Amino acid sequence: MKIGYPCINRTLECKANRTFRLKSYSESKLVEKVENNLNCLDKILKYNIKNNILFFRITSDIVPFASHPICKYNWQKNFRDKFEKIGDVIKNNNIRISMHPDQFIVLNSKNKDVVNRSIDELIYHTEILDLMRLDATAKIQLHVGGAYDDKEKSLDRFVKVYNNLNENIKKRLVIENDDKIFSFKHCIYLYEKTKVPILFDFLHHRVFNNGESIRKVLELQRLTWKKNDGLPMVDYSLQKPNFRPGSHAEKINIKDFQNFLKITYPFDIDIMLEIKDKENSAIKAIELAKKDNRFLT
Repeated sequence: MKIGYPCINRTLECKANRTFRLKSYSESKLVEKVENNLNCLDKILKYNIKNNILFFRITSDIVPFASHPICKYNWQKNFRDKFEKIGDVIKNNNIRISMHPDQFIVLNSKNKDVVNRSIDELIYHTEILDLMRLDATAKIQLHVGGAYDDKEKSLDRFVKVYNNLNENIKKRLVIENDDKIFSFKHCIYLYEKTKVPILFDFLHHRVFNNGESIRKVLELQRLTWKKNDGLPMVDYSLQKPNFRPGSHAEKINIKDFQNFLKITYPFDIDIMLEIKDKENSAIKAIELAKKDNRFLT
């Protein structure tokens, strides 16, 4: 079991998600931002290694506008060596990696242009992980999408689009339950149609579920992951007080996380902490998890 956090390190004085406005696009700006983002990602990974944080979600903004038609620059070729070196750091230190495209990626949209742009964005994410030469345990997580006043038809549109994706995307894609529209039950339906693995979001399930126990969910989730997918991934957070249901907390709650470890035992999972203070909560969670024989030391 590994524990991690997403995208941003609040301790280091760098950001791996530097971008710029589309109207001021230029190749020189693109190169500058990509160089910054890769250098910062390297620093974040090395910080994480020192702190035994062996699960990390890489930001989608590593290469700004990579899937946009304006981008003609061959960033794949020109940054290949840097990507490979970062991939070596990841592999040599047994780090688990994921990515999570933005909410505008909607495979079940009724708009074909939106679907095509979404697929282009998934191709970009896949290229990032491929350039790092990471295996199929490096995943790209995605929400199912919108309901469009008919969940059944929306689920079937997802199935149709998913089945037409290239295998390089399929081997990395996982879907997660959300807090408003598509619950874990809907994800199981999609798994039965597509065999896409399910990433379980714990807070979303607390907000929106069909009465399934956590144990039942984890039993079903485990069946959706093959050996070459790696351990099932779980997103963990707790509700931020006085905010809309599903809002992520600022800091980890020790008692809640201890209870989470207890109720998920003995399932082997990798845990992504979707908590606002990032590495600070991850370090505290890892200290708690040292008493759990699932935790990798």
